[in-house]
Amino acid sequence: MKHGFTTPDPASTFNLAIFKRVIPYLTEYKNRIILAFICLALAKVASVYLPFILKNTVDLLDEQQNLLSPELSLPLMLVAAYGTVRLTNVLFSELRDVLFGRVTEHAMRRISLEVYTHIHQLDLDFHLNRKTGGLARDIERGVSGISFVMRFFVFNIGPTIIELSFVIGILSINYGIEYALIIITAVILYVLFSVKATNWRIKYIKQANLADNQSNSRAVDSLLNFETVKYFNNEKHEQDEYDKDLANWQLARRKNRLSLFVLNGGQALIIALAMTATLALASIDVSQKHMTLGDFVLVNAFMMQIFIPLNFLGFVYREIKGSLTNIENMFELLSVKSNIIERDNAPDLTLESADIQFENVSFAYKNKPQTIKALNFKIEAGKKIAIVGPSGAGKSTITKLLYRFYDASEGRITLSGKNIKNYSLESTRKQIAIVPQDTVLFNQSILENVRYGRLDATDVEVEAVINDAQLSHFISSLPDKLNTQVGERGLKLSGGEKQRVAIARSLLKKTPILIFDEATSSLDSHNEAAIMETLKSITTGHTSLVIAHRLSTIVDADEILYLEKGQIKEQGTHKALLEKNGFYAALWQVQSHSE
Repeated sequence: MKHGFTTPDPASTFNLAIFKRVIPYLTEYKNRIILAFICLALAKVASVYLPFILKNTVDLLDEQQNLLSPELSLPLMLVAAYGTVRLTNVLFSELRDVLFGRVTEHAMRRISLEVYTHIHQLDLDFHLNRKTGGLARDIERGVSGISFVMRFFVFNIGPTIIELSFVIGILSINYGIEYALIIITAVILYVLFSVKATNWRIKYIKQANLADNQSNSRAVDSLLNFETVKYFNNEKHEQDEYDKDLANWQLARRKNRLSLFVLNGGQALIIALAMTATLALASIDVSQKHMTLGDFVLVNAFMMQIFIPLNFLGFVYREIKGSLTNIENMFELLSVKSNIIERDNAPDLTLESADIQFENVSFAYKNKPQTIKALNFKIEAGKKIAIVGPSGAGKSTITKLLYRFYDASEGRITLSGKNIKNYSLESTRKQIAIVPQDTVLFNQSILENVRYGRLDATDVEVEAVINDAQLSHFISSLPDKLNTQVGERGLKLSGGEKQRVAIARSLLKKTPILIFDEATSSLDSHNEAAIMETLKSITTGHTSLVIAHRLSTIVDADEILYLEKGQIKEQGTHKALLEKNGFYAALWQVQSHSE
């Protein structure tokens, strides 16, 4: 399966890859980009022309100082022209940004969606090991970094270099090569110092980002698990740990700030020396009548016009280096490959009814012993099989293998004789609905959480599954009824209420295969009995796999598998297994006496 970007190793190649990746987004708005460059050119023409208006104005005023009745109309016209040209420069610059803004926003949207889609395509193992807070920051900074690189490289670095070339040429031709040499020397020193100092401080940027990710991840993780924090009175511990992360962040930010001071100070020194040298040379030329006062003003204006953007160019370079670091982190996400490989052009799996078969299936989680060992069983279409056994026996792993969250290391899994590895992941998962043991809901309404099972379901269909899940009475007692917000991760609902929402959501999916993973574990005896009656009716005609802890909930199963250490120790009906008086019967006796 292909997952978007690739990440070349060398820095230079990596930077080139960024621009290659960005170009397709730019070319979608060719006309806007052409207009933006026209505005850029007009703005630069106005910018270079401004000092000449100043020179002419000052020279004219200087000449009229010796006149008894000076004519002010021409100087005022030049001043008006100066204001008009400056306004034109600003307007063209703003129009350029407006035109190109849509291009960058579109690219940010497309890239954000690509990253988001890619992360959703990654396997369960990636999501179990990720840190949500840090991941969100990496994506946010990476996308913003791409926007920064696009805007400022195109409209600041390039134009500044062009303007610099014009000014050096004008000063060299009109006033002497020594002016050009001062500027060229200053620019070379400035660029070399900026590059060297910026590369030196990149490590501090990385340290600050890492500290920021760690503190954010700690905060998100703690807040998501606030109930556990309160259960064990560990608020102070969480505060202390968060404060440690913030202290690391503060230290990293201080180092980053001090390194920035060194960079800014060095750049300011180079600029100050260059401007001082240039204006001193111009002062000498004015005193020796080689230049007019207007020429002095022109040189000063050009120097400011060059070095202010050049100083900004230093900022842009620093930010681009930082942005490339952020983009690199995001590209590392995009370079992560899923361990679940989907065949190219894999066909869709469509089933009216389905039997499930595990044929010599073995599986082990990464760096762990085998969880499933040469497992063989079959669920006939329309039948209901239950799997029981101690914790760690591999019961939930069977569900993950069916969903292809992981692939079996040996053997094969088939649905109606079709190997699920040969079909698209999306179509395979569309054949299965699950009621998980740990139900986590979205921070939306009950209606939206139920409809998540099938987004195109009608209100009538939603209400029908709500009735089937014995949820109607509870919803009718709520002030906002179906529009009641469930809170983050469904925390406003009880465990039983969340599980009934999960049952309704799974029923709405309308799949040939139903999986119930401890589906009634959070229900009281009364509600459990009601739900079990509902499950009996809704599983009719479906192939059902029930993973159970309470044996009383699966006595009606067509067959029961007793699993231990990834192997089937016993199988048969409830009655047959009790008569066998083995593992299942012993577990039944324990639960019967404890109730």
